[in-house]
Amino acid sequence: MDFGLTEEQKLFRRTFADFSDEVIAPGAAERDEKEEFDLDCWKKMAELGLAGLIVPEEYGGTNAGALVYAMAVEEISRNCASMGVTLSAHTSLCIWPILHLASEEQKQRWLPRL
Repeated sequence: MDFGLTEEQKLFRRTFADFSDEVIAPGAAERDEKEEFDLDCWKKMAELGLAGLIVPEEYGGTNAGALVYAMAVEEISRNCASMGVTLSAHTSLCIWPILHLASEEQKQRWLPRL
């Protein structure tokens, strides 16, 4: 049994790593020191699709799965733990409950926006 990453998963990881190095890393230490949240970084993360990695395509997500989501959190956190935690909280405290507990009407209303 092969437990290695698929080519698609490797591409996701490289994309996340490059994004983290190019967008998240610059100024991360300064933002943490000043206790500032970078909304621009979050918006760029969402534009890349990070906010919807576990969301099915029918609701505007990528349906990439838990492993790809975990790789995203890892790569973002490598340069800025607070942005990694933001992604984790968004997914586990906001997206997951809607996916598993909301009505179909609520899913259609909220998931594409998140």
